[in-house]
Amino acid sequence: DSGGGAAPVRAAQASTAAVLPSWRDGAARQAILAFVADVTRAGAPTFVPPAERVAVFDNDGTLWSEQPLYFQFLFLLDQVKAAAPSHPEWKNNAALKALMANDMAALHAQEKQLLPLVMAANSGMTVDEYDKAIRAWLDKSRHPRLNRPFTELVYQPQLELLAYLRANGFKTYIVSGGTIEFMRPWSEQVYGIPPEQVIGSTASIKYEVRNGQPVLVREPKLAFVDDGPGKPVGIYLRIGRRPILAVGNSDGDLQMLEYTTGGAGRRLALLVHHDDAEREFAYDRQSAVGKLDKAWDAATARGWTVISMKQDWQQIYPPPK
Repeated sequence: DSGGGAAPVRAAQASTAAVLPSWRDGAARQAILAFVADVTRAGAPTFVPPAERVAVFDNDGTLWSEQPLYFQFLFLLDQVKAAAPSHPEWKNNAALKALMANDMAALHAQEKQLLPLVMAANSGMTVDEYDKAIRAWLDKSRHPRLNRPFTELVYQPQLELLAYLRANGFKTYIVSGGTIEFMRPWSEQVYGIPPEQVIGSTASIKYEVRNGQPVLVREPKLAFVDDGPGKPVGIYLRIGRRPILAVGNSDGDLQMLEYTTGGAGRRLALLVHHDDAEREFAYDRQSAVGKLDKAWDAATARGWTVISMKQDWQQIYPPPK
């Protein structure tokens, strides 16, 4: 019977075609499908128990866009503008003048003078007040070039990948240089990642009783920076397991990818390359935001999978709401 074996093969092809529909069929998609098949096949030497199926994703430039500036930085700058009238002592600050004139080049040059303003404008309030400020900003703000809400500038192929991994027994985490306060208000609604699975940089927080109410108050300093070598540390402190899959896009993700692939057994490291100026942005080795240089060299040397946004993704963003 020559046709008997063809039907199951066709059925298998159809079922994998329905998976990751926004991913073009190329090396990156095949690497993901092969990896998930290997670690979920009971009895296989590559099998990984569900409790150990930990996948970690960077956020900026990996799950959503990050140009022309990290979206959280745009929020922080708006907080400085809003706070400026209450701080007359800032009026001669060169960074504030550059910000009010919307002169981004001058602002970059005044980074040292800007940082104290950002810290002052984003501290002193309770964590609940700050959460409300972030939600209000995200509701009303639009990307300066793409004119869409920031939470719509998430990558459709990555939303599919997150869902596919969870359907195969993975627990998905964000591990980002951004702060947990900025990501937690929307990560569950947008990515299906609950707040307790968001690892990020952390402001120093203290407990107080204000007007008889117990509150947590933000202080003007960072307690933990979850970037570069901080990412594996954050993973260890918060998850307590070494991931088997890591996805990043820049040199800030290099150590997370190294740490993930440094364990025993089947591992997968994915690196998103922004090479699509037409549908998104094109940048890598020279970029001031999301620089991809050393991590790209490491991917080439170690056989990590590089995702070309231009070649591998049929669609960048979900359709406008």
